[in-house]
Amino acid sequence: MRKKIFAVAFFAALAGGALSAYGVYRFANLDVNIISTDTTASHPIKSSDAVGYSFASEQMRESGFPDLTYAAEKTVPAVVYIDKTEVVAAQENQFFGDPFFEFFGIPQGYGNRTVPQQERRSGGSGVIISPDGYIVTNNHVVENASTLKVTLSDERTYDARLVGTDPTTDIALVKIEASDLPSVAFGDSERLRLGEWVVAVGNPYGLNSTVTAGIVSAKGRNLDVIPDQFRLESFIQTDAAVNPGNSGGALVNTAGDLIGINTVIKSPTGSYAGYSFAVPSSIVKKVVVDLMEYGFVQRALLGIGYHEINDDFIASRGKKLGIEEKGGLYVASVEENGAAAAAGIKTGDIIVSIDGVRTDRSAHLQAVIAQHRPNDKVTVEVKRGGDVKQFEVVLRNKAGEAKLLDKNSIDIVASLGGKLTDIGDRLKERHKLSSGVQVVEVGNGLLAKAGIRTGYIITHINGVAIRTTSDLNRITSAVQTIDGLYPDGRYVSYSIVDRER
Repeated sequence: MRKKIFAVAFFAALAGGALSAYGVYRFANLDVNIISTDTTASHPIKSSDAVGYSFASEQMRESGFPDLTYAAEKTVPAVVYIDKTEVVAAQENQFFGDPFFEFFGIPQGYGNRTVPQQERRSGGSGVIISPDGYIVTNNHVVENASTLKVTLSDERTYDARLVGTDPTTDIALVKIEASDLPSVAFGDSERLRLGEWVVAVGNPYGLNSTVTAGIVSAKGRNLDVIPDQFRLESFIQTDAAVNPGNSGGALVNTAGDLIGINTVIKSPTGSYAGYSFAVPSSIVKKVVVDLMEYGFVQRALLGIGYHEINDDFIASRGKKLGIEEKGGLYVASVEENGAAAAAGIKTGDIIVSIDGVRTDRSAHLQAVIAQHRPNDKVTVEVKRGGDVKQFEVVLRNKAGEAKLLDKNSIDIVASLGGKLTDIGDRLKERHKLSSGVQVVEVGNGLLAKAGIRTGYIITHINGVAIRTTSDLNRITSAVQTIDGLYPDGRYVSYSIVDRER
């Protein structure tokens, strides 16, 4: 079977080894740069650089070829190199110094000795979005950083601090203490058209200020590559050449306005092979403002489970459900006390649009909802039987409330530090459970600190029933107790002690 590999466009140290591919991966007032830009002839360019853009457009019309010099010259000074230093935990080989293994012919001293913690360096790109030093990049560029350094295109270097990250969109925001910096204005990715010319600027393989160009190949791509179980993907696909090191760099239109952050490449080798993918500015802007104002993203939720109505859906379930035509999203479940339920949307409805945007794919719905905060209103159009109905839905937060979360709210999944999945039918039958969430991987977080092992089935957190992974979102306060059982049937409760208090 042909295997597809998705590779993150990240920069890795090149010395002494080949680069390997691996799978991954609305804006209130930011006074100076947040400009909604229209690239069609019927709408004026709302930018202080409109004269330059008009000149470039005129050249394109006269020659028959796009002139990308204006976009490149405007963007290059605002794209930076980000150098990350990460502390790598020491590893100890369990065989070392243990005489027991001599019985198996393994001499004492076999394996590697414990070594001190080491520093590992990697890097990527970032885009200055305000003259006072705010820089947007990818989460995977700065993840687990102990220190961050930013080098500008003119080779000035600054220490940087991390403002906040959003793993679900792979976006992060960092800050350097500087002023009067060159910056890029946000454009409107919603107005992008297929075939429109775009320019990518970044630092592939350490080659600073590299400019490549291509066209918009597709919009709203969902690749399931961001390594977060609550991932939100609606990528812009282009054929502009992007390689490791371009991650976090700029994707701009011919006006030089930021319409995406380059994030992922699709390749069998880990290097550019024809397509690259960027997080659209419509999502980036919302994430950045939230990180500035709250330190985390105010995620709005519709509160439904759904399936795309495509050929596979019709073949497998269409006859049973009486659905014969492709298009729209089938509402498979409605969360109790969620936004959709409160508005009157029901299981079996087919969502055809949200705020006038067609929703034939899950990425369409995700892209629209991602631009909103809890308590925002959206208009959802659904087909129910032979009727078409419209519902005004007040979006809610992860706790099921139509209000913004405060800064003391926690990210429960990040706090637990591991991978979780809904339990299967076999475990339900064996232990007579109606629901639960199983720990499939233990990382660095409360699960590890409490001594919880892989396989543990969580049934309650802080006394709140956890039926599915979506129920985790209802926990917004510090974790104090975790109740559940192991696959062998042992019920175990854990109390979490905050040693820092």
